[in-house]
Amino acid sequence: MITKEECFKQLRDVIDAVLSTVDEKGNPQSRIIDIMHIEDDKIYFLTGRGKHVYQEIMNHPKVSYLSLKDNKSIRISGEAHKLDDQKYWIDLMFDENKFLNNVYPGQARYILEPFCIENYEMEFFDLTQKPIFRKTFTIGNARKTPKGFIIGDNCVACGTCKGVCPQGIPIEGEKYEIPQEHCLHCGRCFEKCPVQNIEKIQ
Repeated sequence: MITKEECFKQLRDVIDAVLSTVDEKGNPQSRIIDIMHIEDDKIYFLTGRGKHVYQEIMNHPKVSYLSLKDNKSIRISGEAHKLDDQKYWIDLMFDENKFLNNVYPGQARYILEPFCIENYEMEFFDLTQKPIFRKTFTIGNARKTPKGFIIGDNCVACGTCKGVCPQGIPIEGEKYEIPQEHCLHCGRCFEKCPVQNIEKIQ
């Protein structure tokens, strides 16, 4: 089992992550923006006021962060907001991430603005084991987004779902069940069920 603390450790060990935003035309934009600090389950990062990403976040605060290490991904989905006390947060993050001093030496660091994500979903996804494993944590007042597939009450226990599942995860019984923590969300069982008794979670 994975804990949220282990996820936070991976995020800080890797640092580099893909931050996705939406621009003024509604187009998705992604770039590498390092995760600079984690405190009280909150994710902190910096970006320059002149950058497109800065304006995108200010206009559309919903963001997604994706980090990957050894085929174990962590995705954060939530809202980012700019922090008050700019100097405090910038100095703290520069102190924790010394390489930043080479990028923004001296007073140049204050062209940056600190942001925080505090209410979010964090999904861990591990492809290194079989069956695969996923777990979602909700941080702050975020709600878990329903995903995946479930087998309905009209299951005829034919076993087709288990046979076509790439991970072979449906659990046998009078009514088969899909263990959500091992589901790929590929939808193959949904497409192949002979009685159309599998539903996509909405």
